[in-house]
Amino acid sequence: MEMKFIDINCDVGEGIGNEEALFPFITSCNIACGGHAGNEQIMNEIVVLAKKHQVKIGAHPSYPDKDNFGRVSMSIPIEALKSSIREQVTALVSILETQGLHLHHIKAHGALYNDIAKDRALASFFLEAVEPFKEGVYLYVPFESVLEEEALKRDFKTMVEAFGDRNYNPDLTLVSRNSPNAIIQDPKEVLDHITEMVKNKRVKTLEGIAQNITAETYCIHGDTPSALQILTYLSEELPKQQIYLKK
Repeated sequence: MEMKFIDINCDVGEGIGNEEALFPFITSCNIACGGHAGNEQIMNEIVVLAKKHQVKIGAHPSYPDKDNFGRVSMSIPIEALKSSIREQVTALVSILETQGLHLHHIKAHGALYNDIAKDRALASFFLEAVEPFKEGVYLYVPFESVLEEEALKRDFKTMVEAFGDRNYNPDLTLVSRNSPNAIIQDPKEVLDHITEMVKNKRVKTLEGIAQNITAETYCIHGDTPSALQILTYLSEELPKQQIYLKK
């Protein structure tokens, strides 16, 4: 059986407070930078934890909208959005520099992530916003998204992301969080979901249709209620499938 190596990332610094428990089971993290959640103190605390557990650190910028946790698309002047994204990433990079650490990746959050996956103009603006951080930094991007296409055109380093705790639609968009079936909370179902993607390069949609997908990093959301149970289960069961975390 061929061994596979994957990255498991987690959105953190969002006020849940479970990072100490989660970090032993993940290989990269996406730290909220103040747009949808987080502040300087929280970012600093999470950076210290990530350093302790040797977890790769990413910035998790979003629409500047704490009221809606960044999960609602915003109509905002594009220059204001670009400035906000750049300020969010800069805030985290400044903290990393004080710890002698480097930014590993950037992953947009919530509605911004979904919007730049399909809106080419918005994806271009996002890339302009993060251009100053491009050197040596990965972008976490959805499979075959316009963000991935535009990023590769501009010579960004990318890592394709899939979601272990979210159901997919046939077009490979994520099932809306307004749906009761959006989130996968059962650890065994998450294991099956990830194993199918890693081994067979397919994902079963909510309708049971198998769609092609490949990914290098898999997200478990820190605010999924069963996140810790999912991650501890994966740590026990993935090696039995010859799937290992890439440190």
